[in-house]
Amino acid sequence: MILEAQCINKYFLDPEKHQVLKEVSLSVPEGELVSVYGESGSGKSTLLYILSTLDMDFEGNLKIHNQEVKDLNASSLTDFRNKHIGFVYQFHYLLPEFNVLQNVMLPAMKLSKKNKDDIRKDALNLLSEVGMKGFAKRPSYQLSGGQQQRVAIARALINDPSLIVADEPTGNLDQKNSELIFELLKEITGSRNKAVVIATHNPKIYHNSNRSIEMIDGSIRL
Repeated sequence: MILEAQCINKYFLDPEKHQVLKEVSLSVPEGELVSVYGESGSGKSTLLYILSTLDMDFEGNLKIHNQEVKDLNASSLTDFRNKHIGFVYQFHYLLPEFNVLQNVMLPAMKLSKKNKDDIRKDALNLLSEVGMKGFAKRPSYQLSGGQQQRVAIARALINDPSLIVADEPTGNLDQKNSELIFELLKEITGSRNKAVVIATHNPKIYHNSNRSIEMIDGSIRL
């Protein structure tokens, strides 16, 4: 099992204490794409931030790749996150001062597990997989929204993480590009045997995922 979350509780304290996640449990094996959907404020994005270890202020247990993340100190957690978790957001967060290839290479350069030539080769292979190899030298700001999101997916895969977390990855895209990005994530789930969790408002995504989970008022609807 790639992802195991048990009895996750989360509170916001400002302006007053308020529980936003209530006893949420979720397991995702490799090769499965799970969508989490619900109304705005239902807690799905909060849950994804916890599952991606970007928010560690929660109650409960979270294992990723058989590692209990709460056992890691801050430095070890950063290294673990960079190695095992890939992120795709609603906004691509590509760096405009770098070209497409450089953007994809950045997480692997930071991890420093391979030399630059090998990282460059891996990045070009990923860009080919997402249909963007021909744009490798282009500045990222010259791409369309759908193209930028495909590059963001390649960047999320550069360290070969076991878990991909995507928060509204099609939220800023038109219908055609939304469908292309979702199909790409589905293909990656199967071909690369990843565990993928997507938070979404898009019915076409949660109706066509391997599994869909509805959140209501901070809880998973059973």
